[in-house]
Amino acid sequence: MKIQLETIHNNENRSFNMMFNPRLSDLFFWHFHSAYELVYIEGATGTRHVGDHISTYEGSDLVFIGSNIPHLNFDYGVKSDYKKVVVHIKKDFLDKQIQETPELLNIQELFQRSICGIAFKGKLKKQIGDQLFNFENLKPFNQFLQLLEILQLLSETNDFELLHDQPYSKKYSDREQGRIREIYAFVDKNYHHKIELTEVASISNMTKQSFCRYFKNVTANTFIDFLNRYRISQSRRQLMSGKSVSEACYSCGFESLSYFNRIFKKITNENPSDFRKRYI
Repeated sequence: MKIQLETIHNNENRSFNMMFNPRLSDLFFWHFHSAYELVYIEGATGTRHVGDHISTYEGSDLVFIGSNIPHLNFDYGVKSDYKKVVVHIKKDFLDKQIQETPELLNIQELFQRSICGIAFKGKLKKQIGDQLFNFENLKPFNQFLQLLEILQLLSETNDFELLHDQPYSKKYSDREQGRIREIYAFVDKNYHHKIELTEVASISNMTKQSFCRYFKNVTANTFIDFLNRYRISQSRRQLMSGKSVSEACYSCGFESLSYFNRIFKKITNENPSDFRKRYI
């Protein structure tokens, strides 16, 4: 499979495009596009994979993603009855309208922060989600005004998390993006059992040593670090579904319970048993 450069078509001359309840839960859609993306999902617990950031959102998620930051569809692997809305904002919206309007300085700063990826928290998530779903009932002009109001609210809140410490830059050529996506898809399909480095290196037609150097160079992480983070992300979903610590450990590919506990705490700053108790 190749990296997807998503082409976003507008049937009308609009500054933004919206999708209501797109269903991609069965598709591993690792992609990027020039548009800024505001996505809200409710009634789901899933994986938030934006750029180099991997974590688990719980119940709902509201994320603002900058231009050309690769990301995974937020509903991937979700089995619950969820609802989702995605807003794609044209890059020209920032360049021609926001930056040239002094009254929209806060929104301009919000777009600047989005190059790190922004996950919003608290009660604002639900409020914004409800407003976004109401767009279906509005005329285009009112949608435009409502979007400005939403962006202003997001620019004023302090209840958010930056997904990267530094602005995310597109580190890979399109060819490398395709190679990385194939590796990620392989991990997603096989994380539950032992993965040999020679096995995953063969995907890229590399030796084990060359693959390790390549992966560290393009992702800034060793493959083992990435694999552990991915497995921990999946184990959190299983713990929240009621599985025991040992079940989550072994079903996510860890061969030692003590190693699982150590890696889980290193990544989440919490023991898996304590994490499970909070959700059961």
